[in-house]
Amino acid sequence: MIKAEKVTFDYERLDEEGNVESTKRAVDGVSLEVRSGEFIAILGHNGSGKSTLAKHINAILTPTEGTLWVDGMDTKDPDRLWDIRQDAGMVFQNPDNQIIGTVVEEDVGFGPENLGVPTEEIWKRVEESLSAVGMLKYRRHSPNKLSGGQKQRVAIAGVMAMRPRCIVLDEPTAMLDPHGRKSVIDTARKLNRGEHMTIILITHYMEEVIQADRIFVMDDGRVVMEGTPKEIFSQVERLKELRLDVPQATLVAYELQKRGIPLPDGILQKEELVEELCRLKSKM
Repeated sequence: MIKAEKVTFDYERLDEEGNVESTKRAVDGVSLEVRSGEFIAILGHNGSGKSTLAKHINAILTPTEGTLWVDGMDTKDPDRLWDIRQDAGMVFQNPDNQIIGTVVEEDVGFGPENLGVPTEEIWKRVEESLSAVGMLKYRRHSPNKLSGGQKQRVAIAGVMAMRPRCIVLDEPTAMLDPHGRKSVIDTARKLNRGEHMTIILITHYMEEVIQADRIFVMDDGRVVMEGTPKEIFSQVERLKELRLDVPQATLVAYELQKRGIPLPDGILQKEELVEELCRLKSKM
């Protein structure tokens, strides 16, 4: 679905006359592949390059060097720009920057209308997309009356209505409370499992990625770790070096291991931790 080959991107700073004054390398030689139907998470501290890389998948940015393909289409090909953006939809951090309609159903229908989809098909897509994110009963509400989590789900529905094969979620829960974060992540998982949609989640909340298929960790514009959640979170010290946290259950298990309690690596959820502690107690 997605293939990056030695993707490099430099931000340019221009002087008053429009000449390049300096450059800052945000992505540095990234190569990765995402298969259709995967749930992928990209982690990294602020300034690691993860959001810049995400914008390449939707062709908002194109590589300074290297190549990125979306479903076989080169993002630098201007003739395929709208095909790429239809295949790979994007949801941003602040839903207020993405919602433009005064009524929820009109906002969700805006994208397919601009794609030239017939009116009858638009309303069918609106209903299906709002149902998929659990927002159908709010179809005639004003987005301004919704909570942050509800707005983000409407933004996801608006992207879904364009029938992409992949949705890139760029820190979609950064501005939400815990309940809102949970509802958005649950929606993403539902789309991945129920609709077989490829999901690429950019986040710095570790609990959001424990059910991902694979995780890429970025630092200084490079991919420095790759693996399953269990493989990644087994490396607590390495993640600390990268200024990243780990899920709470993982941290508790790690501290218990340091005190001599023989727990396995890669515990991700509190249920796993409780199960392992009960198992150890039964052996005593």
